[in-house]
Amino acid sequence: MASRAELSSFLEGIERRAYRTALFALRDEELALDAVQDAMLKLCASYAGRPAPELPMLFQRILRNAVYDLLRRRKVRNTWTTLFSALVREVDESDDPLDGLPAAGEAGQTPQASLEQQQTLAVIEREIARLPARQREAFLMRYWEEMDISETAAAMGCSEGSVKTHCSRATKTLAAALRARGVVL
Repeated sequence: MASRAELSSFLEGIERRAYRTALFALRDEELALDAVQDAMLKLCASYAGRPAPELPMLFQRILRNAVYDLLRRRKVRNTWTTLFSALVREVDESDDPLDGLPAAGEAGQTPQASLEQQQTLAVIEREIARLPARQREAFLMRYWEEMDISETAAAMGCSEGSVKTHCSRATKTLAAALRARGVVL
C-alpha cells in the first residue's frame, strides 16, 4: 500500500513527463494539462491504496484513457462544428511552457551548447509527434517512462509482441527521420 508521501513523490516525479506525453497526443497545451490533472486525480481517488510499484502502470493506463476521451470529445465537437460552420478551430503549436525551465545538470553549459541541445530536442519532439499514435504511445512508455514490456503491454491493452513491434517500428522511423534532418545522437 503506497503511503501518502510515496504517492506525492510519484506524482511530482511524473508530472512533466506525463504532460509531454499528453501534449504529443493532443497537440493542445490546455487539453494536455487537463488530461494530466484528471489522470492524477483519478489515481489519487481510486488507486491510492495500491502498492507503490503498481502506480506507474496504473497512471499510464489512466492517462491514456483520459487522452483518448479528450480526443473523442474533440472529434465529435469538430465534426459538428464543421457541419454547421466553416470556422474550424486551429490547433496552436506554440512552444512548451516547461521548455524554459532549466533541467538538472544544465547549469554549466555554454549558451551555444544549450541552444544546440534545445534545437536537437525540438527536432526529436517533432519527429515523435509525427509517429502513429500506437507507436508513439509504446515508444514513450518503454523509453521515456522506462516501463518494461509487460507493464507497457498491460497499460496499452495489447500483447507483449505488439509492444515490441510498435517500439521497433517507432525507433526505425525516428532514426531515419533524424538522420534525414542531420541529427546524430
